[in-house]
Amino acid sequence: MKYKGPVLIIIIAIGAALLFLIPESKEYEEIASVGKPAPDFNYPDSSGKMWKLSDLRGKVVFISFWATWCATCESEMPSKDVLYNKMQGKPFQMLGMLFRDDPANLVPYKRTHTVNLPTLISPENEAAKKYGITGVPETFIIDKEGIVREKLVGPKAWDSQEQIALIEKWL
Repeated sequence: MKYKGPVLIIIIAIGAALLFLIPESKEYEEIASVGKPAPDFNYPDSSGKMWKLSDLRGKVVFISFWATWCATCESEMPSKDVLYNKMQGKPFQMLGMLFRDDPANLVPYKRTHTVNLPTLISPENEAAKKYGITGVPETFIIDKEGIVREKLVGPKAWDSQEQIALIEKWL
């Protein structure tokens, strides 16, 4: 194996050349993070109404990623409903975002569960990729200027004074 050194150099050179020649994927270069603008989106809800995040400027936006198969999502849904009703008339919009779930599951789910917040359908979990979601539930609070102010992982008691105060400080 007297050619091992030159072969290794050629392989390294080809690898380095490929790194520079293959364009970097920028499909989801913008990942939501606290203190930065929230990635914009334009998705339909389960009734077909389109929701564009940038159209909601001037309102605090609550985006909750959830799934019908998620037991912890199910456990926090009643407190989300209380929050939804409590915030009516305020500059506040709650949105659900379905995560790794078939939109057809929403119809039977809504027969047995109260889900008042609009639930958006993101093709191929595009929104989850933009927001860096790895599991559910995950929630983002976006201020009136479109900046992510809070990222909360895991279930919360959304009807608690602590969570309501967290949201109201951005109103």
